[in-house]
Amino acid sequence: MLRIVVVLTVAVAISLAGGMYVSAGRVAGPTIEIVQPIRLVGRSATFEATIEAPAGQLTSVEATIEQNGTAYPLFSLTRPADAEVRQESANRIRIHRTFDRDSHPDLRAGAARVIVSATRPVLFGWRDSTSSTAADVTVRLDPPRLAALSRFHYLNHGGAELVVYRVTPPDAESGVRVGDRFFPGYPAAGASVEGDESLRVALFALLHDQDLTTPIELYARDAAGNEGRAEFNYRIFPKPFRRSRIEVGDAFLQRVVPPIVARVPELADEEPDGTIADLLDLYLFINSEVRRRNNDDISALAAQTATKLLWKDPFQQLANSEVEAGFADHRTYFHDGREIDQQVHLGFDLASTSNAPVSAANSGTVIHADYLGIFGNCVIIDHGLGLQSLYAHLSSIDVTVGDVVTLDQPIGLSGQTGLAGGDHLHFTMLLQGFPVTPIEWWDPRWIEDRIMRKLTEAGLRGT
Repeated sequence: MLRIVVVLTVAVAISLAGGMYVSAGRVAGPTIEIVQPIRLVGRSATFEATIEAPAGQLTSVEATIEQNGTAYPLFSLTRPADAEVRQESANRIRIHRTFDRDSHPDLRAGAARVIVSATRPVLFGWRDSTSSTAADVTVRLDPPRLAALSRFHYLNHGGAELVVYRVTPPDAESGVRVGDRFFPGYPAAGASVEGDESLRVALFALLHDQDLTTPIELYARDAAGNEGRAEFNYRIFPKPFRRSRIEVGDAFLQRVVPPIVARVPELADEEPDGTIADLLDLYLFINSEVRRRNNDDISALAAQTATKLLWKDPFQQLANSEVEAGFADHRTYFHDGREIDQQVHLGFDLASTSNAPVSAANSGTVIHADYLGIFGNCVIIDHGLGLQSLYAHLSSIDVTVGDVVTLDQPIGLSGQTGLAGGDHLHFTMLLQGFPVTPIEWWDPRWIEDRIMRKLTEAGLRGT
């Protein structure tokens, strides 16, 4: 009897073990996600994937890129090579590596497939469960091609220029690189230039704080990450920038600091005690840190530019105004005969009468109409293709964000809000958020020669 019981027990145990073994074979394998590449692979590419399994237990991970029946390795758990493997959680790892023509010289332009498979132990390691996933990609190895079509690019230090060029393929991000600054190009159709979809126009600048020898080139990067560059002819003209001495008096501190403190979020917890020493400390923070943050806010507004030209005629200076301060003046600030700060004044201070009517310098769309720290009540108008105009220290604002304005349309009154020593208009032109001298944009001859002539010639060629 005992023998029968033992036999039955063993049989049941074997049956249960067999059932567990079979069931273990149906357990899902690791969860795999291919993060990169998704659609395109360029001359240099990134492979990134996440693998998730209980307790992060994996017995194998293999990743390949397959093309024309041949598999090229991207990653192996046993041979990670230069890949980075990061434990993101108790259950998930992330794999990251770059590969290029040197590591995978046999890849060719055309269709390919990225395949990732992973295995995890089940049933206490007696069995394995494997899963795999794949992503179809296109290998693109040719860098974008660029060619300038416009001629005679003359660039004043602190000023702007325009280039008409062609980029292939047309979906590549492109523009002009001036040192470490990038000025994107826009479809030429937005500037009324007839031609195919590869034609682009780009406004660019050599900024006041860049060296005269700063390299300038056409640049493009396609969706696969391939980069292309091309030289084009240009000539740089130096421009002297003035230096000035600014006396910061006690009366000025008492007048301008408290209103700014009351309206600037960064100073919400500050309560000036009325002493000159406290007001001076706050002024120095405003003149440096708040100024920097305000300029960052202005730069961010560049993304709101229209992809077409919104203006036609030359820009207009404030009517009946005199220039009190010029573009890129280097200012040294003194208090009680002691130097306390240095800044660069990036605009024109235009004085007329108190509360003088301020009009739009050209047609465009209002993208900012509110208080802005050192600029006080401020209006910014977008003119398309990365070009914008700024009006600061206004006593009142008569437009709202989204308003479409025309040349000479009233937008407010001059004043002395923000860091203003007296009633005036601080005006500047912005290109991709960077200040450039307004003098060129006020000059009809410059507008005709540097902008309109090139657009007309490109349109007549029909390129």
